[in-house]
Amino acid sequence: MRAASWQDGRNRRVSKGLSVTETDRRPPPGRVTLTDVATLAGVSVGTASKALSGNGRMRPETRDRVLEAARRLDFQPNEQARALLAGRTWTVGLVTTDGIGRFSTPVLLGAEDALGAGKISVLLCDTRGDAIRERHYVETLLARRVDGIIVTGRRTDPRPPLAGLRDVPTVYALSPSEDPADMSVASDDEGGARLATEHLITSGRRHIAHVSGPAHHAAAQHRARLTHDLLGQAGLELSGGKVHFGDWSEAWGRRAARTVLRAAPDTDAFFCANDQIARGVTDTLREEGRRVPDDIAVIGYDNWDVMALAARPPLTTVDMNLNEIGRIAALRLLDAIDGRTVGGVRTVACRLVVRESA
Repeated sequence: MRAASWQDGRNRRVSKGLSVTETDRRPPPGRVTLTDVATLAGVSVGTASKALSGNGRMRPETRDRVLEAARRLDFQPNEQARALLAGRTWTVGLVTTDGIGRFSTPVLLGAEDALGAGKISVLLCDTRGDAIRERHYVETLLARRVDGIIVTGRRTDPRPPLAGLRDVPTVYALSPSEDPADMSVASDDEGGARLATEHLITSGRRHIAHVSGPAHHAAAQHRARLTHDLLGQAGLELSGGKVHFGDWSEAWGRRAARTVLRAAPDTDAFFCANDQIARGVTDTLREEGRRVPDDIAVIGYDNWDVMALAARPPLTTVDMNLNEIGRIAALRLLDAIDGRTVGGVRTVACRLVVRESA
């Protein structure tokens, strides 16, 4: 009598469960295939595929038999097989306009933390703010059949939605979509401004100046409006009587600080709309012989370590939780890929990082 072979097992079917003889047989050394699982379970390859992916209608005992066969064979599908089983490529595109990476890198890291748990790969596309390049990358991602796309940028201003997505799930992170029906995750800009302003007020500051970036930027407008409103609710006015709009640079912070001190020498605090401006302000205050925070407190925005920790003294600043924005964007995208799409903007709370300047 010849010994039983693996091929004998391939030609045998069972009606209930897996026989002892069948479960003892193993395919030849090498990667176990979907065909091997189907043969051991006594079903077609198509049925095995549906059972493993959880799709299709079949008798519960058939599905259980396939799952048991996969477990006994220690079946580990490769990436192509996973895509075949689930109708997915297990890849997500991340489109950014932030070539420097100041804002998009923390968002990307947060997204990767969430996506990595599902063994999903991220394809990074830097458009450099160019519309033609952006269209090219979208077409490339669609050609690669990505399961979804995350879009981020270097500003919090709403942006036009991507064109030609063909129903590919898409989430906008940090820079929300102009279409309210799209899925977006943004920083709670007004909440961040509230943290900074209330910290200054509760610490006893009464003559607070606000120095911001370009007036046409959404972040500058939001932070300025709320600062003005909160001071008004506390019975206070902006030091110097107005918001000082300029640009997002240290040089502007230095110039603005001199302007404020000339117009309102009793100023006892600066709330700056980013850390670069705040660092410029502290430079000027030091040159003018004003002690920070004893004479004048300074708060920045963004918690950019390069700026905040190098300032003299290190800056108290608002952290936008960029990692969390990326993580939540990725989780919303995974839900959308699974068919659970919820449109609208979800905001992520900021936090105040207290250091030596306020």
